[in-house]
Amino acid sequence: MSIYGTTAAEIAGSVRDLIASGELAPQDLLPPVRMLAEELGVNRNTVASAYRQLVAAGEAVTRGRGGTVVAGVPELASEGAWFGGRLTDLASGNPDPQLLPDVLRAFHGDGYRPALYGAPPVDERLAGWATEHYAPDLGDTGFRVLVTHGAVDATERLLNAYLTRGDAVAVEDPCFLASIGTLRLNGFRTVAVAVDEQGMRPDALRMALEDGVRAVVCTPRAHNPTGVSITAERAAELQAVLARHPQVLMIEDDHFWAVSRAAYHRVTVPGSMRWALVRSLSKFLGPDMRLALVACDEETATRLGTRLNTGATWVSGLLQHAAHALLASSDVTALTARARETYVQRRNLLLAQLAQRGIAVPDGCRSDGLNAWIPLKTPARPVADALARRGWAVQPGDLFSSGTSAAQALRVTTSMLTDEQAAQFADDLADVLQRPGRY
Repeated sequence: MSIYGTTAAEIAGSVRDLIASGELAPQDLLPPVRMLAEELGVNRNTVASAYRQLVAAGEAVTRGRGGTVVAGVPELASEGAWFGGRLTDLASGNPDPQLLPDVLRAFHGDGYRPALYGAPPVDERLAGWATEHYAPDLGDTGFRVLVTHGAVDATERLLNAYLTRGDAVAVEDPCFLASIGTLRLNGFRTVAVAVDEQGMRPDALRMALEDGVRAVVCTPRAHNPTGVSITAERAAELQAVLARHPQVLMIEDDHFWAVSRAAYHRVTVPGSMRWALVRSLSKFLGPDMRLALVACDEETATRLGTRLNTGATWVSGLLQHAAHALLASSDVTALTARARETYVQRRNLLLAQLAQRGIAVPDGCRSDGLNAWIPLKTPARPVADALARRGWAVQPGDLFSSGTSAAQALRVTTSMLTDEQAAQFADDLADVLQRPGRY
């Protein structure tokens, strides 16, 4: 391995060439700054600057006293794990297919004309429907509505519209898996904000903002994985904290809005400069629709719209047409209402079975969503492994940690849970927890 150069740019370029040629592999340790500076006959600050450039470009990762290493593609946990039919799936976080509408019927509706290059990026009727439904929550904020390829796509594009690699982003701890992956893949620094039974904690958010975060990603209701929803009191407390940092980009990921039983309480401070309220269609129209509605301020809309309307990345007009047809259907509205009540019943079914066996779940975690969050008094992974041996697939809580904490909890998907499964799972979990160290 031969690193060369007399300037930071030359040294960084030399290292990138070695990575590209395979001479440096992921996790290889780069020479210490002092050693390389002496070898190249340059100032240590020059080498340090070169390493910062490599980290900013995503080519390297700094590990404090562990030095600087070549970055690889991170291994990320994701939703929708497939178990090949070997285990009963209580892990995937999926909605019940029986409670999703027949999407194909929507493609046969009248009025669709194939979109060509240069066509408006947002279907006019879908934008009108979205604007009408956002208005009660946003009022006269002068917002615009755009359409993205799902909530995760919206969050990633919004962050990249304002931030650069290395910038800090505040997210909940525990946190939605896709949000963790988005931050890691884009090279943003994650600042974990603790969550309690009312949502993000104001004191933790204050500390994150004082740490220099440039964006906050927050779930106003049906937080994944815990299910908690932000109360009106908590929203006001968070607004008071955010009001001191008007320059921060605020993203509210209201992914479960259409099937949530909790009221929406806005966290974004009225009059904020940079904000977006993202509402996914996946939880009630189907994950494969890959659509989310985004309401945001004018500047953010311009930045996001430019990234979406580059000539190749707009959201399919056919999908938007189908989405509007479904949203405007009274049958779909009725099905969505049934789904809302069914998900509540199935989650409560499991919680009742657990309570009968002495396994308590905090009130806030009973709120909403497709999952149940079950706190434990013991590490979660051995419990999850023991349940797998009994035929149950669940997610250990540490997967959802956005900070250094490892949550001792299980996330159990309840969206398709039957009465029999709820009783048997509760029996098995109670039995496992009664046998510490003998799983």
